[in-house]
Amino acid sequence: MTSFLKCMLPAVLLAAMAGCATMTHQPPKAPKPARASMWVDCLRAEPVAYPDMVEDFRQARVIYLGEIHTIPRHHQLQEQILNSLASHGVKLVLAMEQFEYFTQPALDRYNAGAIDLDALIRQTNLDERWPDHAAYHGLLTAARRWGIPVLALNARAETIRAIARGGGLANLPAEQRRELPAPASIVTDDPLYERLLKKILAVHMAMDPAKLQPIFEAQVARDETMASRLADFLDAGAGRDRSALVICGRGHCEFGFGIPARVARRIPGISQRTVIFSDSGDLHLTQEERTQARDIEVSHEFLQGLGRPVADYLQVTELAD
Repeated sequence: MTSFLKCMLPAVLLAAMAGCATMTHQPPKAPKPARASMWVDCLRAEPVAYPDMVEDFRQARVIYLGEIHTIPRHHQLQEQILNSLASHGVKLVLAMEQFEYFTQPALDRYNAGAIDLDALIRQTNLDERWPDHAAYHGLLTAARRWGIPVLALNARAETIRAIARGGGLANLPAEQRRELPAPASIVTDDPLYERLLKKILAVHMAMDPAKLQPIFEAQVARDETMASRLADFLDAGAGRDRSALVICGRGHCEFGFGIPARVARRIPGISQRTVIFSDSGDLHLTQEERTQARDIEVSHEFLQGLGRPVADYLQVTELAD
């Protein structure tokens, strides 16, 4: 045996022994500690206990839960709030952006117990209309368990795309225009909301500034449709004794823009609350989305110019690693 091998042999044996020890005696990894989180009352600039927040929700006719659609934590919190309100005896309607208005007959069958969740998915064509629908199965199941009806809020996706891509509301074909609320009830003169949306839309790399106005009008048409559906239900016999828990993207309710402002215009004096859930590093873009996006700055000065808090309440979770 050469002197080189003699020198190497102890090291090899030690390495082998260390490997064996690692395999047989390594202690199990400790689970990651739960991320810190809290609820914040934005108007008082203070943390708020969850039961106190829920008690405040009981005073409201509409509670908006503004989500980022792809973050599971948001859906878990929505289900928690639904269960809390229902267990306190609040009569609710679960109003959802994820269903377009023409699916309401299928939802009515689900509400009546005539079909199950699988049949609802088939009859509303959710696999195509909202592919990530599995994230909402817990909410739908909880609503069924508590006897809470589900209300479809959204406009038809094809109609909204026609507005965005076809030059705005003025160029929408008459047949599609009839699907939307009356022309007088679609208010596009909303400078602050327009300013916010156009700022956010600039994140898209391919966004042509000349196309921003039709896209803004498409967003307004969607908001007005959802507000109209919600207000009509709350004013009708089936909804007069219910409060609405609204599940929607945060862009449809933050800063009080979007649906809340349009519901308030239809039902003056209505009591509403908005909850926004933090991103906290849980939003993960696909490679395609990253290549199509560009950095934009939404400064404090810009947000101060909106002159209002982002919501009544925030759920803030510690940043992800």
